[in-house]
Amino acid sequence: NLVLCCKGVPQTLAALGWESFLDEAGCKLVFYLHRVARGVSLSTTCLLSGFQAIKLCPSISRWMDLHIRSPKCIFFFCFLCWVLQLVLNIHITRYVTGPMNSKNMSMEKVYRYCTLSTLGRLLFSVMAFLYTFTDGLCLALMVWTSGSMVLVLHRHKQRVQHIRSSRLSPRTSHETRATHTILILVSLFVSFHALAAILSYLITQLQNPSQWLRSISVLVASGFPT
Repeated sequence: NLVLCCKGVPQTLAALGWESFLDEAGCKLVFYLHRVARGVSLSTTCLLSGFQAIKLCPSISRWMDLHIRSPKCIFFFCFLCWVLQLVLNIHITRYVTGPMNSKNMSMEKVYRYCTLSTLGRLLFSVMAFLYTFTDGLCLALMVWTSGSMVLVLHRHKQRVQHIRSSRLSPRTSHETRATHTILILVSLFVSFHALAAILSYLITQLQNPSQWLRSISVLVASGFPT
């Protein structure tokens, strides 16, 4: 909800011609909350996939299964995700300013309702590495845990195949439906986030990105939350 409200709503208002509806404090808050919400959404979705894999994977010990599902453990991991994203994205408030005017038209990079100052080469490289590392790690863990769940479900289906074959039921098995759901969600998750990251990088590298490219970037970034 934060991702959609902080990026989709302002971009829609700007596309309708209402461009100066945020002051400098509003721009800083909207940009900051969007980056935090995006990071928390990515990391907590990855955590959810990990918790599900632990519940399904028989190789996990009973002790770890009980401790990892405890409310304190889940709360700690979610709290850690929020703290990391709040700290990681704090630099955004320094480079985001209010609506454009005749003096800062050259600063426009992504949005029409706020301006974003160009980052220094060193800072841009550091932040690009941090974002790429954290996003790539979450996506890799998501793919790995989801692949583990699909493998467990496939093995379970093979073990009980002879029981179901005796019933001669034409219905799709629960394991098959669960596998299809996991594959669809993971494919959408990885595709939307990877494409959004590529488009964001292209926009930051182009001197004057077109409005069409910026609108597509916002649409893709809002795809999975929607």
